[in-house]
Amino acid sequence: MIRKFLILSPVLLLLGCGASQTIASAEAQPIAVSIDLVDVQDDRVSVTMDPGEFTQNEIYFYIPKIVPGTYSEDNYGKYIDGLTAYDYDGSILPVNKVDDNSWLFTNAQKVDKISYFVNDTFDTETEVEEPVFSPAGTNILKDENFLLNLHGFVGYFKGLKETPYTITIKAPASLEASTSLKQINTGSSNKGENIYVANRYFEVIDNPILYALPNSVTFQIKDISVTLSVYSPDGSLKAKDLQPKIETMMLAQKNFLGDINGTKRYTILLYLSRLSATDATGFGALEHHSSTVVVFPEQIPREILEESMVDVVSHEFFHTVTPLSVHSREIQYFDFNEPKMSMHLWMYEGTTEYFSMLFQIQQGLISEAEFYSRIMDKITNSMGYDDTMSFTAMSKNILEEPYKSNYANVYEKGTLINMCLDILLRELSGGEKSVPWLMKELSAKYDVDTPFNDPDLIDEIISMTYPEVSDFFAQHVIGNEPIPYDQYLKKVGLEVTFVEQPGTYFFVGQEPYIDANPANLDAIFIRKGMDLNSFFKDLGAKGGDIIKNINGTDITLESMRGIVGQSFGWDALKDISMRVERNGVLLELKGKAGTPTYKERSLDVEETPSAAVLALREAWLKQ
Repeated sequence: MIRKFLILSPVLLLLGCGASQTIASAEAQPIAVSIDLVDVQDDRVSVTMDPGEFTQNEIYFYIPKIVPGTYSEDNYGKYIDGLTAYDYDGSILPVNKVDDNSWLFTNAQKVDKISYFVNDTFDTETEVEEPVFSPAGTNILKDENFLLNLHGFVGYFKGLKETPYTITIKAPASLEASTSLKQINTGSSNKGENIYVANRYFEVIDNPILYALPNSVTFQIKDISVTLSVYSPDGSLKAKDLQPKIETMMLAQKNFLGDINGTKRYTILLYLSRLSATDATGFGALEHHSSTVVVFPEQIPREILEESMVDVVSHEFFHTVTPLSVHSREIQYFDFNEPKMSMHLWMYEGTTEYFSMLFQIQQGLISEAEFYSRIMDKITNSMGYDDTMSFTAMSKNILEEPYKSNYANVYEKGTLINMCLDILLRELSGGEKSVPWLMKELSAKYDVDTPFNDPDLIDEIISMTYPEVSDFFAQHVIGNEPIPYDQYLKKVGLEVTFVEQPGTYFFVGQEPYIDANPANLDAIFIRKGMDLNSFFKDLGAKGGDIIKNINGTDITLESMRGIVGQSFGWDALKDISMRVERNGVLLELKGKAGTPTYKERSLDVEETPSAAVLALREAWLKQ
């Protein structure tokens, strides 16, 4: 999720599928995993797995290809070195590496254990074109810090994702472990060794662990025990310093959710990055059923950190409603290496982000003016994506282009879909029904163990509500019609107005009017869906135009960077010629550089709204 300087991940954590019961001779016997954080060699951690006795000749072993919630194929197997299988006499068995993330054991009946080394992902973030999103990544810093997103350390055997796991971790005695994973040796005299248990593989990857110098605080939010653990490289930020803001926020969230209960325990793991070449660079969070990993730069000012933690952690905590509770079969039976995606990101991320805004105004954490400002930010940001793309089609095909590059719109337009649906439901029901009401009803029917059928959800929502809701989904969620936000906001007495503002040639604020094709970075185009500034409009340029040449310079990524830099010194009378390709046709556009202006949207309150409008706005903002 991109919010100002943040990239959130937004955030789904998905459930594992059912397993065959014929592969191992003792299915109830846990797969035993040992992770050594003490004897770190070449910045790598040693992992050993004892899977029990196999009864077949061949077995596949996997490290996840994709981490649910990031919507990117990160191939965590690339960070595994030296995977070796041993028989019961300690001799090495042949292993066939099939691809980055899978290995085939052809003498499975002889396998006693396997071992391998794990490299951390933080070290590579500045080296690769598409790095692993930091909150989904791993860090190995000997004797100081270990961020264990366990999908990067522990794999699974084909057909055995439902088998229990026992994970023994040997760590420096000076470091404290924070996690929601169940620990069975609490109070043990063997300091530095922790033994955790999981009922199945999903529980392993659903519970990240942070090892750091002791810096945590635990507090109670009604029936939820919350632990906040902080890794601060210079030791300046204490968990107790952030507790008041987090405690106030989560209490407000519980009041907003009412009797929708997701978890009795919640762990917040905050990692602060030094921003060095081998440290985290992707800032935001990844959610889990009972925890979240948050990554921010260490240099972030305290006031901004607290505000960002409220926005980010509130989003992640609301994921306990969806998709961690209300979710489809695609999520319940997720395949970590050959995933099939759900069509309902409008709900998983859109509803979650909408709730993270709505609860703050309803619980008095932000003012109406701030709430309206955030709505306008969402509207403006959404225009930077393809506004005619079907949201359900995008969601179903989110791992592929052109849908992949529109993913971040789930946090922008996804929020606005829920806002408009919320206003519509409240209007049609006289204030009795709303999106929070809808999620409460769905939560009563679907839960962690009961998924819905993906193609049936929207029809089910329509049957619970009104025919007008059918039209809304058909046109703006399944269909490709842009949402007329002004019409929905007018229902609650708000008006979208435009004010002409001075700007720059190629940017509106921090948002560029141009972008590069991911498949060919030298193909620079004008982004669709954006309200272009006077510079582009006066030239006659349109969204989707591919820029071929500007003032005699052929356009590549590098030459475009140079032209953007030069543009800050352009004179208004400078002649501009721009050759573009539009629908396969080359066009020559000419004009003056001019003084660029853009229309800034603002949201204003109507001066004399009707009583019905006032009542609807009151219901929207207060309950």
